[in-house]
Amino acid sequence: MTLAVRRATIDDAAAVATVFLDSFHATYRFPLAHSNDEVRSWIRERLIPSHEVWVAVEGDRLVAMLALAPGWLEQLYVAPDRLGEGIGRQLIAVAKERQPGGLQLWTFQVNARARRFYESHGFVAVEETDDNNQERQPDVRYVWTGASAGPADGYPPDP
Repeated sequence: MTLAVRRATIDDAAAVATVFLDSFHATYRFPLAHSNDEVRSWIRERLIPSHEVWVAVEGDRLVAMLALAPGWLEQLYVAPDRLGEGIGRQLIAVAKERQPGGLQLWTFQVNARARRFYESHGFVAVEETDDNNQERQPDVRYVWTGASAGPADGYPPDP
């Protein structure tokens, strides 16, 4: 099957929430600050309407999601059974294309896989905090300085 990347619609909210929740629960030992139902409502009522949300879909299955706000990569989650297939790379390419002037993001310090992934795509860790998030977990802020940073940062994506 072919992977399609497209803008999310409100009709995608339940599937976006499933990817978000499945990925979070598979990755972290600590709990979310909100219940699964609260997360589903937030995605449906706030995230999709107020952010630029992109999804990767294969057949009838939504397998990844990306949420952008001006200057920020707010969310990037890939279904746990689809990690390592290049889906996140395709979504990072969308993020960089949509915001070529640069991006920032936060991830949890314990997420070594995400940290390696972002660093391999030209993001640089610039700040660490002990609990700058609702989960009260140590996190790290990454910055990608933009398309003008040169070819070493992984942009532009390969054709």
